[in-house]
Amino acid sequence: MKKAFTMMELIFVIVIVGILSKYGVEFMAQAYKGYIFSKINNTLQGQSSSAVEFISKRLSYRIKDSVIARKIDGTYTSVSNATGSNYTILEWIGSDGDNFRGDALPNYSAIIDLNASTASNLHSPDTNTNRLNTLIGILSQGNSSLSTSALYFIGSSSDITTSYGWTNGTPAFSTQKNVAMHPIKAGTTTKDFSSSITGVDFSGVDVFEYYKLAWTAYAIVYNTATKKLKLYYDYQPWAGESYSTSGKNIKSILIMDNVSTFKFGAIGSLIKVQVCVQSQLTGEKYSICKEKTIY
Repeated sequence: MKKAFTMMELIFVIVIVGILSKYGVEFMAQAYKGYIFSKINNTLQGQSSSAVEFISKRLSYRIKDSVIARKIDGTYTSVSNATGSNYTILEWIGSDGDNFRGDALPNYSAIIDLNASTASNLHSPDTNTNRLNTLIGILSQGNSSLSTSALYFIGSSSDITTSYGWTNGTPAFSTQKNVAMHPIKAGTTTKDFSSSITGVDFSGVDVFEYYKLAWTAYAIVYNTATKKLKLYYDYQPWAGESYSTSGKNIKSILIMDNVSTFKFGAIGSLIKVQVCVQSQLTGEKYSICKEKTIY
């Protein structure tokens, strides 16, 4: 006699196979969706962290009094006064940290010898304006030089609306008085700075012992239409320029795509930045946000 399944056994097998097929497929689908979700989550975590760190590193070399929040229409205010979502541009003037570091000696000392200085020449011991000019040219790919740079005296009073050139006029300054940024060029010796404003020197200017050198401003610009976050640099507000000045080889790099939110605020000199990066999972929008406070 040949043994075979009974009808009842076949029914049980069919039912069990059907149950396994139904829930097994769902289990595999959920496992695959969980894997995709984890992968997207890790990617967005890395992207948002990178964007925040990138911005904070550059903000750490900011001239603190110079930071502004700007709307797309060009109006601006100090970051601490900026409220609402219309402020999508963060701008500041950065002190030159590259020339201040070096394998042997810095290219400038950040000190003015007040006793050895005159209205025509500010004497900065252990400064080499030739090396300064060379490195600024390299960093700007030949677009800027020492003669387009400026000094900021630590301890000087400043006004965000008049002291840095944010109004984008041409020229921004016709005098060295009552401003925070002082356009300079190489002086009589390689250790001297003189004014780059024609017919103007440092007469009547409160010159302080310590200074910061600046050759560019920076702008973090968030485009709400394309969701792109970009950094612009190699422009001089004290010369009447902005990040969008036409006819000048202003540099820009893409920080991040698919940015859903870019927010910032300030309390005193502390700045808080938030970046949210967005992706889609099974047709749903999914965002990860990172924020950081910069001192």
